[in-house]
Amino acid sequence: MINRIKSFLLAFVVLSFFVACNEGGSDVKDAARDALENPAAASDASATNFQPTTPADEAQVPTGPTTAIEYEKTEFDFGTIDEGELVNHVFKFKNTGKEPLIISNAKGSCGCTVPQWPREPIAPGASGEIKVEFNSKGKTGLQTKKVTITANTNPTQTFLTISGTVNKVGGEEPAKTN
Repeated sequence: MINRIKSFLLAFVVLSFFVACNEGGSDVKDAARDALENPAAASDASATNFQPTTPADEAQVPTGPTTAIEYEKTEFDFGTIDEGELVNHVFKFKNTGKEPLIISNAKGSCGCTVPQWPREPIAPGASGEIKVEFNSKGKTGLQTKKVTITANTNPTQTFLTISGTVNKVGGEEPAKTN
């Protein structure tokens, strides 16, 4: 009974993959139909190639037609600041493809780097902005933070970088020596 449930679930995942991709011809549709009609065979044929993803992974990877994104700049050097200062920068981009651009996620490399991105689709030829705030509290020295943008582009992820030097403020004075 458990094997039958596993086979059914595997067939469902395989079918979902083929339907979601929608890039294949009749061969793909036939394979998906066969997987549903004969789940045991589908389980045996693809068990070694099956790599499950988590719901969070699936939610972040856009499906459907792809487009292209072009940034004015992908790196920003904020220079030298004092610890505790906030740095804000706007990365400008343009949808240079032929399909609407959908940014499904933007994530900073740590909690001190917070991006804000447009939630609505960006039409072909239109421009948009991704605002990034870096909080230097508790950060000193050379800092390089990355923002990962996930969108319906190829590749699905692009990267923005914000960097600079943070001077330590306050704290103990160095001990004086005679």
